[in-house]
Amino acid sequence: MKEVTLERLNEAIENFAFEGKMTECRPYGSGHINDTYLLSYEIGVMGRIKVILQRMNGEVFEKPEELMENIVNVTSYLKERITENGGDPERETLNVIPTKDGSSYYKDSEGNCWRSYKFITGATSYDKVEKPADFYESAVAFGNFQRLLADFPAETLHETIKGFHDTKARFAVFEKAVEEDVMGRAASVQKEIAFVRSREKGIANYFSELLEKGELPLRVTHNDTKLNNIMIDDKTGKGICVIDLDTVMPGLAMNDFGDSIRFGASTAAEDERDLSLVSCSMELFDIYARGYIEGCGGKLTEREILELPMGAKTMTYECGMRFLTDYLQGDTYFKIHREGHNLDRCRTQFKLVEDMEQKWHTMQSIVKKYM
Repeated sequence: MKEVTLERLNEAIENFAFEGKMTECRPYGSGHINDTYLLSYEIGVMGRIKVILQRMNGEVFEKPEELMENIVNVTSYLKERITENGGDPERETLNVIPTKDGSSYYKDSEGNCWRSYKFITGATSYDKVEKPADFYESAVAFGNFQRLLADFPAETLHETIKGFHDTKARFAVFEKAVEEDVMGRAASVQKEIAFVRSREKGIANYFSELLEKGELPLRVTHNDTKLNNIMIDDKTGKGICVIDLDTVMPGLAMNDFGDSIRFGASTAAEDERDLSLVSCSMELFDIYARGYIEGCGGKLTEREILELPMGAKTMTYECGMRFLTDYLQGDTYFKIHREGHNLDRCRTQFKLVEDMEQKWHTMQSIVKKYM
């Protein structure tokens, strides 16, 4: 995507139903997909309010109208549930600010699509786990998200990124990349290729086969359950709101759980070269499992809870496979900062998978403990 020009930014601002006098507009956040701005407005004697303005990434999200339809439908439903429960819908879910003509997004004169949300005050999102309590709070918040949306008809949502967590389909893409070998790199990564292939039946096909048999329910899932997609209240330390709903679509609860474990319970950075430092912390796994199951409030089936460790292993395997696929294809999807960066990332994920396999009985006993 091209850089945002001041002209396009001002055009977008002019077309939203903002009130008052704008006193500040600055880039905001650490996201890599959309372009985000924080705007401040003075509204007479009422004081100051802040709003978020985002240019959506049209290369990643090709159908902004479907994406925003998902977000409006889900947040409207959440507001009703939060209100029924005596909560604060202004802080506990995203609130979309409409355009002047009442739409949920604005398309500018260059075809870029923009949207706006009310800014959630008195809360912070953290890029990494600074203390176990934050990880626990994120687990409760994502579990609560699942609980509140348990009766929402998941099948009515659009798939904003096709096959995003379809591990079986990802495996087919991987095999094609190996076969085509456009960069001539396959010969040097035979060990990694063998790792992926040896787990095709045990991991890549596992959940899709259970879904086909009707043994798992399709749910509304977030699909990007990183810690920084939770707003944590500055005073109470409680997770209050799930943000970044771009990938909310039909999916499996185990995958949401698993992606959090892959990212948050690893003892090393995602691209750590020293694999001896890489493992899955059972302490953090326990903390997250407790929070997530607690947050779900009895809405998960027994089978789903028993499959939570499989969610962790599947998401880690899938992510490693995607890094390896991108390496074979010439590093076209994930941004790299050094030669072999995606290969380092894939090896880290595969080491995590192996570590989970060694700790499998421990992981199973942990989730059973909280059933």
